Amino acid sequence: MEYRGHAVPWHEESTRRECSRMNSQPVPLAAKLALMGACLLWAASFIATKTALKSVPPLTVVMLRLLISSGCFLGWMVLKREPITYQGPAWLGRLALLSLFGTALHYGIQTVGIGYTTASNAALYAATAPISIALIAALFLGERINLKKAIGIGCALIGVLIVQGLGVLRTIDFKSHLLGDMLVFLSIVLWGVFTVMGKDMIRRTNAVTLTAMVTFIGTLYLVPLAWIEMRQRAFSMAAITAEAWGAVAFLGITCSFLATLLYFFALERTESQKVGVYLYTIPPMSYLIAGFYLHEAIGPNLIIGSLVVLSGVYLTEKG
Repeated sequence: MEYRGHAVPWHEESTRRECSRMNSQPVPLAAKLALMGACLLWAASFIATKTALKSVPPLTVVMLRLLISSGCFLGWMVLKREPITYQGPAWLGRLALLSLFGTALHYGIQTVGIGYTTASNAALYAATAPISIALIAALFLGERINLKKAIGIGCALIGVLIVQGLGVLRTIDFKSHLLGDMLVFLSIVLWGVFTVMGKDMIRRTNAVTLTAMVTFIGTLYLVPLAWIEMRQRAFSMAAITAEAWGAVAFLGITCSFLATLLYFFALERTESQKVGVYLYTIPPMSYLIAGFYLHEAIGPNLIIGSLVVLSGVYLTEKG
């Protein structure tokens, strides 16, 4: 089984040749470590987000984390003297779309959606992210979905379901949380678009500079929306607790700055599909972190499911 996407106007032949070359090469160790680090930080973000939302409205949480992340990127670029080179209106337009899809809309829609659905439903939809990335990458980057990749992605998905367990899966309710489910699923699709567009943009701009600019522009999108939200809710920044500020700082420094930087570092070095399948490691990591942080029991389903997820990741890498 093998599927190839059709050519589209914005895609360049050089990008297809590069993707074809990467398809035949193993994932570099540096990329693997970067992806595992990014996924570990994103796994911890669920607890931090839940903590922040106790006293801060959702869009305000996203805006604050992006402001902190922007400050981190600004300091990094000044320290490293990273240049920003203007590459024409088409490049700027794609950068604006990338920032909108992967930063403003993804974070904003997902954070709002989580407030209207259950954790079980959100986790189930999050498990579709690698599938979305694989299909979009096949359509727009020409990355092949061969039999080994398809089996690997499917195996990792089964592993995530095992980690969640029958008890959690039974609590999934599609009828009562339709709005939240739709928002979370849309945010996952937007992350797939973000990953594929980012892969193409990396050909023109290095990973650090691209991630920084995406964060800067995404923050500009969120500032007016967060301001409107605070006005409507009569929310004051003075009402933010020390615990919430700590959670927001963690989200901005580690999840929006460091994890996204690691993600693009890996994306610069291997296929989008092979990067995307690592997202399946987030649910097992989330359960493991919750086990230590919340002192919850770690059951056999976590151990078995994690091994199945890692097997799926391995198969996809070899595809």
